[in-house]
Amino acid sequence: MVMNNELLSFIEGLENRFLRIESHPKMRVLSQDFNSLEQMVTRADFWETEENPSLVQQKFNELKNQKNKLDNFRKDLNYLADVTKIIGEESAETEEIRQKAKMLESELEQLEIHFFLSGKYDFCWAIFNIQAGAGGKDAEDWAGMLLRMYQRYFERKGWPFIVLNQQFSEGTGAEGRLGIKETSLEVKKDFSFGFLKGENGIHRLVRVSPFSAKQLRHTSFVKIEVLPKLDEIKAKEVEMKTDDLKIDVFRSSGPGGQNANRRETAVRVIHLPTGLGAISQVERTQAANKKIALQILAARVFQLQEEARAREVSQIKGRRMPASFGSQARSYILYPYKLVKDHRTGYQTSDVTEVLDGDLDNFIQAEIGL
Repeated sequence: MVMNNELLSFIEGLENRFLRIESHPKMRVLSQDFNSLEQMVTRADFWETEENPSLVQQKFNELKNQKNKLDNFRKDLNYLADVTKIIGEESAETEEIRQKAKMLESELEQLEIHFFLSGKYDFCWAIFNIQAGAGGKDAEDWAGMLLRMYQRYFERKGWPFIVLNQQFSEGTGAEGRLGIKETSLEVKKDFSFGFLKGENGIHRLVRVSPFSAKQLRHTSFVKIEVLPKLDEIKAKEVEMKTDDLKIDVFRSSGPGGQNANRRETAVRVIHLPTGLGAISQVERTQAANKKIALQILAARVFQLQEEARAREVSQIKGRRMPASFGSQARSYILYPYKLVKDHRTGYQTSDVTEVLDGDLDNFIQAEIGL
């Protein structure tokens, strides 16, 4: 009998992911809280002596449901693993097992979100900004490569996204690519901010420059900025006075610096107290672009305010906050050897081609602890 290695490998992948949940500190807290509440609600005098018995019972029921979900998932996963080892590759049950494994994967994704993406704004859509650093055409070409990489990643995940702003380089880049000075995307997927926020920082490329006649090695830098897409209510809570905003309008431009619109529909908004700014030029009207630019700016000012609050808390507690934003996040080395390495998690791979084609799951899972 030939064992179904592909299906078994898929189930082993689910097993490895679920083990990370089972070993997560939250599991220990959940178990302790459940046992403590169980002792309380099973006391004979619980309803007479407890100050707020209904609330305690409700909390116990919630924890019991969570525990049952995890226990049932473990049972289903063990069952599928055992059956897959028994049946042959051509068995009539193979397709049924495959469908059940896919259903378990969907359940596992929800469990992972609950355990690993519980930050205050992790549930939000994401505003994803790519900005070329110093280095001229090399950096702008690298920004174009990263744009393609992330677009491929979003497509692989099935996450819808739209372009909010795009500023192209002058002329054509390497291999016919369009260089990018800066671009902003809106990723329209719940929890996309939670998944992507670890991409914040400087992404470094080392390669033989395609723009060097002497074939010299060159290092390029691009800044990735990931912000939560704030709803209108939260955006209004951000401290931005109208008098503190400078609003400019200009003509939107297309690839190669050519004017894509003869009217001044593009909008740039600058928050004068912080110097932060945002641009939108993808919509056909000035009003629509102004709305988008203000949303992006509100998210940037909001993040700056959140970072300031976090620094205050860390100073009170006597801890130093890690400089995650603006720090070197990941290196992509194409020469003299091939390696992609994340400097925060330590995860690395030599399969540079796959990574640049959007295979980022292992990096992002390492960032959020999956």
